[in-house]
Amino acid sequence: MSSLHADALGVLRAWVPPEAEGQAALRERYVAYLESHPDAMTRASRPDHLTASTLVLDVGRTHVLLTLHAKAGRWFQLGGHAEPGDATLADAALREAVEESGLAPSDLELDPRPAWLDAHAVPFCGSGEGVTHLDVMYVAVARPGAVHAVSEESLDVRWWPLEELPNEELLPRVRRLQSTWLSNSEGSETFAASDQPSR
Repeated sequence: MSSLHADALGVLRAWVPPEAEGQAALRERYVAYLESHPDAMTRASRPDHLTASTLVLDVGRTHVLLTLHAKAGRWFQLGGHAEPGDATLADAALREAVEESGLAPSDLELDPRPAWLDAHAVPFCGSGEGVTHLDVMYVAVARPGAVHAVSEESLDVRWWPLEELPNEELLPRVRRLQSTWLSNSEGSETFAASDQPSR
């Protein structure tokens, strides 16, 4: 068992899901898969593997930074597969956010607690066969004035108002986060909440 696998298993065993339909059952599914698949954190794992993503918010919690995924052709939060150099699940989420947004690690303040679980089929992951991504989503706040850029994996990267998201699938989880994680956060300890993102 790798240190990343052990970290993911420990994090998810200890995680208290938000009071939302399906989150507790997903946590149990993720834990069971990790317990039965030593390769669960690698993209070679079948029929599922774990991924990590980050919902990047501006300091005012009014906008979210999304990427237009090149293969899917849809807007998503930043994220992807874990890599061998990732020591923890949170490290994987932060690295993916940095790679896909062009932001520096110092531009982001990542909450170390998972915020949401989402299992979804990905027909274009792998050669000739689809898999299910067992995604663990984190939340991060961007530094005021941080400048993003389009990566090789994205067609575009853009700030979107929370009430005008381009992907309807994101709406339920963002609304849940507004009523749970966001309402319990008094603002970033590092970044001033009165500043706005660089658009």
